[in-house]
Amino acid sequence: MRIGDLAERTGASVRSLRYYEKQGMLSSERSASGQRHYGEDAVSRVLLIRQFFSAGMNSKTIAALLPHIKDGERCPPEVLRQLTAELHRLDAQADELARARQTLDGMVKATQEAMRGA
Repeated sequence: MRIGDLAERTGASVRSLRYYEKQGMLSSERSASGQRHYGEDAVSRVLLIRQFFSAGMNSKTIAALLPHIKDGERCPPEVLRQLTAELHRLDAQADELARARQTLDGMVKATQEAMRGA
């Protein structure tokens, strides 16, 4: 599939796809005219890359982890340490988001109650 098709199927911009390729997170074959062509597996890879970016991972970390992410396959110890560190970071981030949500919820409820009483 061409880069525009991949962008449409994944919601990633063409610019982002070029960036992913430049960073070694995605690969393509080039046609005789130089156009990028991607296999079907590129869709799931781009979706995973986008998921990792949304979780706050940086491109260097994503690029290092991607070659080791395969179902049922063991990771080398250094990759396992990196994955574990990312899990801890995400857990801490989720806890912080939950606390922020709880605070906002309390503010909304207090404001709504005050408005009802006025």
